[in-house]
Amino acid sequence: MTSNTTTPDRLSAVGRRIRELREGQGVSLTALAARAGIGKGTLSELETGRRNPTLETLYALAAPLRVPLAVLLGEELGAEASDEAVTARLLGVRHHDDGGITEVYWLAIAPNGSRVSPPHGPGVSEHLLVVRGSATAGRTGEPATIPTGGFHSWASDAEHSYAAGAEGAIAVLTITSPPIEDLGP
Repeated sequence: MTSNTTTPDRLSAVGRRIRELREGQGVSLTALAARAGIGKGTLSELETGRRNPTLETLYALAAPLRVPLAVLLGEELGAEASDEAVTARLLGVRHHDDGGITEVYWLAIAPNGSRVSPPHGPGVSEHLLVVRGSATAGRTGEPATIPTGGFHSWASDAEHSYAAGAEGAIAVLTITSPPIEDLGP
């Protein structure tokens, strides 16, 4: 699966947002790379637009930067991020009066695909509605099998996963985040 973040303009924009968030929080390139569990060279290439960010890498960076994935994607409707198992296309973003945010994604899970997602911030919840196929999703150790038309919700402040069987799965994923407190660098 490929991502529509691969155009030079989109790569540069994602990289610029990552760098601006990192610098705005007073975090060094080395420190953010370590917190995200990625190489310093990889992060440098992302920030300069020379590397295509995978869904896995963007989620690894979103948590230590304390921002939702949609912020890294520029909140651009239709923006995609993908890895070998999952493609997420941003369908909508809603900023709430209290500072919380709701993101809505069209999620495609490849046949026999699975991915583990790192914990999001405290109070973040996910809601998955399977449109086609079936999926297994939820917190690690507590996954639910969700048939076509089925729905499952979980607190995503812990590691969680998505998987599909041989037919793959198409779903709508809603991620709701509470207001983010300024925790400092």
